Amino acid sequence: MSKENLSDWPPSQTSAEEEEEEEDDGEPKVCQVCGDRATGYHFNAMTCEGCKGFFRRAMKHPTKFCCPRQGVCVITKNNRRQCQACRLHKCQSIGMLKELIMSNEAVEKRRSQIRRNRMVEEPPVLSPQQEAVIQELFNAHEKTFDITFSHFQFRPIDRDLNPMSVWNQTASEQSVKQTRRMDNLSSSYSTSTSTSFSSSSCSLEDEEKEDRSDGGKNTVFTTLPDVADLTTNMEEKKEEEKEKKEDRSDGGKNTVFTTLPHIADLTTYMIQNIINFAKGLPSFRALAIDDQISLLKGAMFEMMQIRFNMMFNVKTGIWECGPLTYCMDDAVRAGFQRHLLDPLMRFHYTLRNLQLQEVEYVLMQAISLFSPDRPGVINHGVIDSLQEKLAIALKVHIDSKRAKPEKHLLYPKILACLTEMRTMNEEYTKQVLQIQDIQPGNSFDPLILEVVSKDP
Repeated sequence: MSKENLSDWPPSQTSAEEEEEEEDDGEPKVCQVCGDRATGYHFNAMTCEGCKGFFRRAMKHPTKFCCPRQGVCVITKNNRRQCQACRLHKCQSIGMLKELIMSNEAVEKRRSQIRRNRMVEEPPVLSPQQEAVIQELFNAHEKTFDITFSHFQFRPIDRDLNPMSVWNQTASEQSVKQTRRMDNLSSSYSTSTSTSFSSSSCSLEDEEKEDRSDGGKNTVFTTLPDVADLTTNMEEKKEEEKEKKEDRSDGGKNTVFTTLPHIADLTTYMIQNIINFAKGLPSFRALAIDDQISLLKGAMFEMMQIRFNMMFNVKTGIWECGPLTYCMDDAVRAGFQRHLLDPLMRFHYTLRNLQLQEVEYVLMQAISLFSPDRPGVINHGVIDSLQEKLAIALKVHIDSKRAKPEKHLLYPKILACLTEMRTMNEEYTKQVLQIQDIQPGNSFDPLILEVVSKDP
């Protein structure tokens, strides 16, 4: 073996079988066996692909070749197949080594490793079909997402600090009535049950219910009331009941939940836009009507929250909807309770801190919409297939469009947020129906009630 050949030993592991060295001098490479164009060093010699394959086969399946011309054939590109004996002899004479031929198992193992390396080095790319789906979703979103809220028509929002204005009383009037009732009963209440007249104050009726249901733990009777006191107390209760009936029949002018009319209008507006978004998707329109309704009803709360999150300011905790701004207190004054609002607030901070791109928000909406496990869904197979394609498109988009620090665990974090919303969906429906029972007037649009309805 020449000194030049020794310099190539051992072969590198950059290919499946042997090292292929590319020369940078620009000179054409010639196969040392047949004179054809060489592709690199194979089994320790510069050869073409044809002679490389011939030598491998000859060594793996040994056969005794015979030359019809006593071994004096000149091997060229044109006649190299005519005399295998002389061709093999030429391969060995230029230094091709049998020891460098890998076994079939080693070759397959090396090829698998090369494929894995390429997958790591080359980021996935969105296919034309995935690009088309994303563009279709984004177009439908742009047409139905009014970030300026310029088309939003609503009843004025009333941020009265005392949400229980149904009683049409000031804080001092409530205090006077509370004192009179306590005097008539000749009882004293512990400081732990004193009334707070802040924005979260409870109604007098609620306090009476609590007093009756606390088992007497917070009440100490010093003397029994006399007949005159009982008569006065009964008359006052009749007056209160009369006031309650009048307030319930006033057409909602004096509302228990001050921001409810406006929040209901906002919810209706969002629902209408989300319906239009879904109807703008050919894959959604292709579904049966019953499935369309079931998917929309099941995903409506989640899709609304995804859209609201795009307008959430994590620094202030405020939703900035064009010229309108909202805080969680507005939902409290609309009648919603903390066991929904607390996890909902945490959800908005978590999702917003992921710093999603708008297209990722859009894909989240679509994944939520095409959920095959919604109540009432019939064609599970088709919808499941659609959701799977959307989920893969989101994963590939993140891998191909995001830098490494940004995309670390981003996809599973998005799926976790979608799962978190599913846990709040049922509670939202429950609280809407409770609010409707408390304040049945004209606060909720029939569209909202249809969405939260359990009927298919």
